[in-house]
Amino acid sequence: MNLNWNEIFVGELNISYITEIFIRTIIMFILVLVILRLSGKKGVRQLSLFEVAIIIALGSAAGDPMFNQENPILPSVIVFAIIIIIYRIITYFASKSEKFEDLVEGEPLYVIEEGQFVLGIKNDHTFAKDEFFAEMRQESIEHLGQVKTAILETTGNISFYYFSDEEVVYGLPVLPKAYNKKLTTIVYEDMYSCTYCGNSTLLQKGPNDCKRCNHNEWVKAIKTVRTI
Repeated sequence: MNLNWNEIFVGELNISYITEIFIRTIIMFILVLVILRLSGKKGVRQLSLFEVAIIIALGSAAGDPMFNQENPILPSVIVFAIIIIIYRIITYFASKSEKFEDLVEGEPLYVIEEGQFVLGIKNDHTFAKDEFFAEMRQESIEHLGQVKTAILETTGNISFYYFSDEEVVYGLPVLPKAYNKKLTTIVYEDMYSCTYCGNSTLLQKGPNDCKRCNHNEWVKAIKTVRTI
């Protein structure tokens, strides 16, 4: 099998075409920035799923005219205009109706309440425990017992509300070395946390099922206060 590397990497590329690609790319890039500025958003962390869909649509409309001579720029400009009009219409109705806003943007998701995972949260496809633990570690959270409430916002940010130092309870550790020491049979009596729901309780020797979620995998619970 003989491969034509020139056809694969260069094709019909010439100085004139390179210049055209350069100009097209600059124009389309500026147009995308203008449309994003008109949307009112200032950063990726502020984007909801709906707005991510808008970004993908803009990228798709902008991509081909950057390098394809058969795609003029004007049709993409029309697509941009339609996208921003649709965006404005949807955001208008979302501001008028809470139900419509929840339909489009989604709803905030309670992940932790009173130092434990909300039951059923792990069945939700939007919840990834490892990523959530990483977010907690970045906020200097050592275990679930330090957190009174945690809410996964529609933008992907997580809002944490903490117990005071006096109110901290035993909780499931989120540091990898501690969390990975999982047990299904308790060797000695102590406070342990269920790895599934975060329920912390005093366990006797032997196998134990969690009375909250019926799972049987445990990690030694800790009760340290937050240090910032």
